[in-house]
Amino acid sequence: MTSIVQSIDADYCPEGREKLRQQPDKVDWVRVIPFSMLHFGCLGLIWVGWSPFAVVFAVALYFVRMFAVTGIYHRYFSHKTYRTSRIGQFLLAVWGGTAAQRGPLWWAGHHRHHHQHSDDEHDAHSPVVHGFWWAHIGWITSKRNFPTDYSQIKDLTKYPELVFLNRFDLIVPVLFASAIYGLGAGLATWAPGLGVTGPQLLVWGFFVSTTALFHGTSCINSLAHLMGKRRFKTDDDSRNSFILAIICLGEGWHNNHHRYQSSTRNGFYWWEIDPTYYGLKMLSWTGLIWGLKKVPQSVLDEGMRAEHLDSVAAAAKSEPTHVHSSLKKVMPTAAALAVGAVNAAHMTSAEDTESPATHQDISGLKVDRDSSSQNG
Repeated sequence: MTSIVQSIDADYCPEGREKLRQQPDKVDWVRVIPFSMLHFGCLGLIWVGWSPFAVVFAVALYFVRMFAVTGIYHRYFSHKTYRTSRIGQFLLAVWGGTAAQRGPLWWAGHHRHHHQHSDDEHDAHSPVVHGFWWAHIGWITSKRNFPTDYSQIKDLTKYPELVFLNRFDLIVPVLFASAIYGLGAGLATWAPGLGVTGPQLLVWGFFVSTTALFHGTSCINSLAHLMGKRRFKTDDDSRNSFILAIICLGEGWHNNHHRYQSSTRNGFYWWEIDPTYYGLKMLSWTGLIWGLKKVPQSVLDEGMRAEHLDSVAAAAKSEPTHVHSSLKKVMPTAAALAVGAVNAAHMTSAEDTESPATHQDISGLKVDRDSSSQNG
């Protein structure tokens, strides 16, 4: 019995947590097994087929659990950008656990460490330092990153229920997957017209949805420091990306977040879509959470000044190119006109010498014509 408990206890480290954290960065192939099983589970689509209900269910669970990662694990446990009760905190932790991304304390501890060492050699998942693939998935398979760093989350370790969920972080995902299977089996009996079965809903609702969720979340680690625009001059390579903001419900405004981490919203301005913030705002109306933190006006002003300076610099950079391009188009025409004018002048000079009567005054011609007609 003890060995079974130890096998699912994430805090069980015979080598010692500190010793594990001192090991070099390398893939531990034992840690790869759970991720391989998750991805191989998607191959079950070959046997279970699909139904409209199963596909919609998978997409819905992707966004519901992405909100759990972004709005709960990230904006609450990692940064405490809003407040809740102890019961509310536990319920949020269970919700976050359905994403199958380890326990809330492990997640928060690593994220806080990331902000302390963003894009330096101690950052576990910096694509700038370690490369794209290590930042995307490799770091989580390393032994040194497996233990929870409780020194980073002393404000959370005083809650034994959170420590329990963190130690036995397999419980919630397994129960969640079982519930999905049970729902599918029940719908096969109660609503056969939907064409859903237990295995089908399990594959779509858990394996496919969870795999997509993992890679969506990992894009922030791997791509949000490589792709996008830098509004604020932070000490790292964090960037803002509209595409990642859509995929990850507002987490794509990563440069904003690295400039000011204590705000509930990552999309600092009204035009920066942030579905996680909208969801948290609606949750605050229920009374489950409160005290959502705003972005200071000084930070907003700093961002607008940076945008203005970037616009001016871009305009100044493009203006000489535009003028040069315009001159390139105008100069051949001007040169041709000049040459034509010179040639015409030469021709005129020659004609004046040989036949001075050629250019008679028009009025004189008219008078002569009238005189001719009178004489006639």
